[in-house]
Amino acid sequence: MKTLPPFIFMQNVIQDYAWGSTSSIQQLFNIPNPDNKPQAEIWMGAHSNGCSQVDINGEIVRLDSIIEQNKTAILGERTEKRFNELPYLFKVLAAEKALSIQVHPSKQAAEVGFEKENQAGIDLKAANRNYKDPNHKPELVYALTPYQAMNGFRDFKDIIRMFETVNAPALQTQVAALKDNQTESGLSQFFEAILSLTGEAKDSSIQALMAHAQEYKGNELADLLIELEKQYPGDVGLFAPLMLHVITLKPGEAMFLDACTPHAYIKGTGLEIMANSDNVLRAGLTPKYMDIPELIANTICQPKPSNEILLAPKEEKNAKHYPIPVDDFKFSVYECEANLTCDSAEIIFAINADVTLTHPSGYILVLTKGESAFIPYSAGEYRVLSSGCFARAYN
Repeated sequence: MKTLPPFIFMQNVIQDYAWGSTSSIQQLFNIPNPDNKPQAEIWMGAHSNGCSQVDINGEIVRLDSIIEQNKTAILGERTEKRFNELPYLFKVLAAEKALSIQVHPSKQAAEVGFEKENQAGIDLKAANRNYKDPNHKPELVYALTPYQAMNGFRDFKDIIRMFETVNAPALQTQVAALKDNQTESGLSQFFEAILSLTGEAKDSSIQALMAHAQEYKGNELADLLIELEKQYPGDVGLFAPLMLHVITLKPGEAMFLDACTPHAYIKGTGLEIMANSDNVLRAGLTPKYMDIPELIANTICQPKPSNEILLAPKEEKNAKHYPIPVDDFKFSVYECEANLTCDSAEIIFAINADVTLTHPSGYILVLTKGESAFIPYSAGEYRVLSSGCFARAYN
């Protein structure tokens, strides 16, 4: 392998998932969209489903192939020993429509499930495959625009009150059971019952839900239900806003999404960083495969206190460091300038202005907003200057 420069310009894959925005990435970062396709996600990293390419001395190569050539120099000995790969995937996510409600398994459950499905001979690309890899998928999202999402269960009393207000006759037994058993097992049974609705019980319950939403049109939650019903008519996921916290992050706010916690992104553009995994167990707002027993087995059905949803950053000088309870990734946002030292492989992303990276060797790289640079562990110390903000992904 030729000597690596300290900063490597990244050419990133843009995923055109149907729920993506046709305009947000173009407006925020001046990235052309001549075919007017949904630009849903920009992937920055070495994931096999959308690996970044990098320019090494004029040669365009995949980032994962560069990492394989010298993991110690690029990842650092600690990361190589712990993960043996770049352990995170960094994204820009631009949602015009709601993504599916989903739960990500724990690391242990992912390892067991992945091996079980391998033994069963289920193809990795099969529609009924739950586990694409043996990894967990904790996530952090940082809002660039107002960013609406669902995250974690509401308090028992809130859930009961909302379903009683909707007053769907076919759900009276389930609501009464939850009222009598306000525990994790009670909520688990209730969640499973709602997701398992079929036939007339499902149709009449959704009809009652939407009649309630129309009656209270102008209310934020009612308007959300009306919008979601347009996107996913007849979907049991329409009951999710009654069970899960609905939150709109302001630009610059962030939240963490734990393993085993139901959540969904509804609308907005943000930066997202996650463990290097593609494991998703779906819980509604989707035409895709839903394995309800496996989902329930991987869901911790405990209310999430509303005051614990937003992540309070640790602030120092012109930096905000977001506390993350896993060691797969770290995430920080800086304003104007920073003197940084690599403890691992890093990615710098220019949020809203040009960013200049300089190295003691004299090497300089300039990024415009929406561009990113990969920085190998071997770069050591470096300096970043900007007239705006930039994000740092590392571990």
